Amino acid sequence: MSDDLFKKLVSHCKEYGFIFQSSEVYDGLAAVYDYGPYGSELKNNIKKYWWMSMVQMHENIVGIDSAIFMHPKTWKASGHVDAFNDPMIDNKDSNKRYRADQLVEEYVERKVMKKADKEIEKARKRFGDAFNEEEYKTTNPRVMGYLEKSKTILTRLNTSLTNEDLEDVKNLIEELEIACPESGSRNWTDVRQFNLMFNTQLGTIAGEAGKLYLRPETAQGIFVNFLNVQKTTRQKIPFGIAQIGKAFRNEIVARQFIFRMREFEQMEMQFFVKPGEQQKWYEYWKEARLKWHTAIHPTESLKFHDHEKLAHYADAAADIEFKFPFGFRELEGIHSRTDFDLSAHQDLSGRKLQYFDPEINENYVPYVVETSIGLDRMFLATMGNALQEETVPDADGKDSTRTVLKVHPALAPIKCAVLPLLKNKEELTGKAREIFNSLKSSFNCQYDEKDAIGRRYRRQDAIGTPFCITIDFESLEDNMVTIRERDSLKQERIAISDIEKVVSERVDMKLLFA
Repeated sequence: MSDDLFKKLVSHCKEYGFIFQSSEVYDGLAAVYDYGPYGSELKNNIKKYWWMSMVQMHENIVGIDSAIFMHPKTWKASGHVDAFNDPMIDNKDSNKRYRADQLVEEYVERKVMKKADKEIEKARKRFGDAFNEEEYKTTNPRVMGYLEKSKTILTRLNTSLTNEDLEDVKNLIEELEIACPESGSRNWTDVRQFNLMFNTQLGTIAGEAGKLYLRPETAQGIFVNFLNVQKTTRQKIPFGIAQIGKAFRNEIVARQFIFRMREFEQMEMQFFVKPGEQQKWYEYWKEARLKWHTAIHPTESLKFHDHEKLAHYADAAADIEFKFPFGFRELEGIHSRTDFDLSAHQDLSGRKLQYFDPEINENYVPYVVETSIGLDRMFLATMGNALQEETVPDADGKDSTRTVLKVHPALAPIKCAVLPLLKNKEELTGKAREIFNSLKSSFNCQYDEKDAIGRRYRRQDAIGTPFCITIDFESLEDNMVTIRERDSLKQERIAISDIEKVVSERVDMKLLFA
C-alpha cells in the first residue's frame, strides 16, 4: 500500500466513524486517538477473538484485569525506572526531536534495503516461477553487498545501544550523513537517554514518596499476581495468565497514525513453564501466534524477525511483523523472559514467588514465555488489509468504483443491515422494523432507510457489513427477503424465518478457528 492509500485509510477511519483525533475541538492531542462507533465495535471483536483463542480455548490459561496504578516499587523491580529509555536526539535547526535508533533504522530501510528489494523484484520478474529468492540473496554480489552493509550498520547500532555508547550512536548518524527529515539539516545535538514512563502523584502523599507511574506495560500486573492466580485456580505448571488493558508511554516520536501512540492497549499472555523447558514453549507459541494471524491476514503480509539485541530479561525474542503501508513493522512480540520478573519482584518485596512442583517435590521460580500484541496495531493491520477499492457493476449495469472494507465477517462491526426498498412506504418500513427488532438481540445489526438502495449498499460496504437484507413488495406476500453478500455481491432469496440462522452461521467467531 502506497502513502496515498495510507492517507485514504486514515481519511476513511475518520469519515466513517472508526477513529477520531482525541480532543479534536481543541485542535487535538498529538498521538492520542478516540475510537468511534464502528471502530469500537471492530476493536471489541478483535479483543474477543484474542480472548477466545487464549482463555476460552485453553484450559490452562486464565484471564485477569489488573489495575493501571501499581506500587512504584513494581517498576523499580522490573527495571523500568532505571532502564526504560529511548535514545533521543534533536535537530538544532528544525527544533524537531527524534529517536536516534529509528533515524538509523529508517536510513537502512530507505537507502540500503530498498535497493536490495528493487534488485530482487527485477530478478523475480526476469526468472518467473523458477526464481529462488533465498539463493539469489546469497549469490548476487550487488544484493549481498546491500545486505552486508545493512547488517554492519544495525550490528554497530545494537552494540552501541547495549553498551550505552551514545557518542558512537551520534557518530554513526554523522557518518551515514543522516539529515533531519523536516529541515534537511545535519546539525544534531548529542544523543541522550529519555525515560518513557508518565508519572503522577498519589493524592494523599506529597513529594517523591507519593510518586506513581502510569503503567508502561500490562505484564507486571500478571507477575505480581502470579501466586494469587495459581492458588485460586489450582493451576499446574505449565499455565498462562492473559490480560487486555491500557498502557502508557511518553514516546519521543509518536507517528504513523495509531501505529505508535502514547496511550494504547495491549493483549498479553504470560506462560509459566519449568526452567529448562522455555525454548520448547517459545517455539510453540511462535507458531501458534502466527497461525492466529493467518486466519485473518494474508500469509505474505506476515514474517518473523528474530532479535539480535535482546532485552535485559530475555534469552530469546522474535517479532511477528506485518506489512504495513510504511513497510514491515512489529505487530506482536514473543519473548522468553527467563525467571527475571518473578525473581526481581521476589527479591525486592521479600516475598516468595515460587511454585511447588509435586512431580519433583521441589520449589522453583518458573520461567516465562510472553506473547504481547498491540491491539491498536492489530486494528490498523486489519483495516489496512481489508480496505479496498474495486470496480463493480451498478444496478443499471454500468461499472462503478466502490470502497469496501473486506474485514472477516466474524470481526465486522455490523453483521447485518436491514434495508426497506423504499422509505415512504409504511408497509415496507413496518415490515423491515419488525425484522430488525427480531434480529438485534442475536448480533449487531443496523436499520437504514435513507437514500436509494444502491447508495445504502455502498455505505454498508464502506463500514464492512457482510450482509444486507432488503425488504421489497414481494416480501409482504411470500415472507422472503433478498440477502446480499458484501464480497461476492451475490444475492439470494431466503425466508424471513431463516435470516437469523443464515447470518449467525456466516459471522460465527468459530469460523476463525476452522
